[in-house]
Amino acid sequence: MENNQKKVTLDSLATMIANRIDGMEEKMDAGFKEVKDEFKKVRDEIKEVKDVTENIQAEIIKKVDKVDHNTLIYRVEKLEKKFV
Repeated sequence: MENNQKKVTLDSLATMIANRIDGMEEKMDAGFKEVKDEFKKVRDEIKEVKDVTENIQAEIIKKVDKVDHNTLIYRVEKLEKKFV
């Protein structure tokens, strides 16, 4: 009966393990880059939404200020008519 099993030395075993680890590192690096790119896209979209929201808020403040201003003008005119 022949023994067809290949003998594995410590050096060859270490080389096999190192090769597997290197392959896993490359896959992990690619996966992390993918996740990092997705986070950047989400961050950019959040910034865009924030900018739009700030612009809307600024416009609302302008409108409220104008309404308040017009209301005050109206009230002053009424007072002037009443006391003049």
